[in-house]
Amino acid sequence: LSLFFIDEVAKYRQYDELGNEINGEYGEIFEEEYMAVLNKYITIEDTPYIQYLKSIAVQDTHKGYFSIDKKTNRMVNPTLGKKSEISDDISAYDLILKNKERLLSFDEPCRFIFSHSALREGWDNPNIFQICTLKQSDSKITKRQEVGRGMRLCVNADGIRQDYALLQNDIHNINKLTVVASDSYKDFVGELQSEFKDDLYNHP
Repeated sequence: LSLFFIDEVAKYRQYDELGNEINGEYGEIFEEEYMAVLNKYITIEDTPYIQYLKSIAVQDTHKGYFSIDKKTNRMVNPTLGKKSEISDDISAYDLILKNKERLLSFDEPCRFIFSHSALREGWDNPNIFQICTLKQSDSKITKRQEVGRGMRLCVNADGIRQDYALLQNDIHNINKLTVVASDSYKDFVGELQSEFKDDLYNHP
């Protein structure tokens, strides 16, 4: 799974005059770029993975998980607490909380998730391998929340944790998180890596 944190719901999801969901600019850009990469990639060879990619419609491979306005039943920016940039509306994440097992399955076509705010602690999906932040934030707590969504030991299709006991020296080749972030993350990343180094210094 890949996770995008965006600055405004309307940039991903909008509604037409009849109330039907349509792509915002991020949704449009994503689908254009996804198809461009896919069309280059699928010409190489016809492996089971390529066949799997071909079976997924572009509009089904990405979804947005946002707060839902109870009056209009439309996705909206969440209400944020005065001291927090994390949504106080847990209804935004009901779907991914309830469908945790399905999101780990190849039967689920969704592989790219767009969200407005850092996901709450309740969602602990271990198979986030890419995180992209398309918003600016000065909050270290928010950054920790966002990056923390991907800092998990992943599981395979059988739900078996891919840890050191199983993978030995390949553990870091499998459990690799890529974060695409703005310059605002530079100092945060440096501090985080220093913390890791200090915490792990005396570990075998």
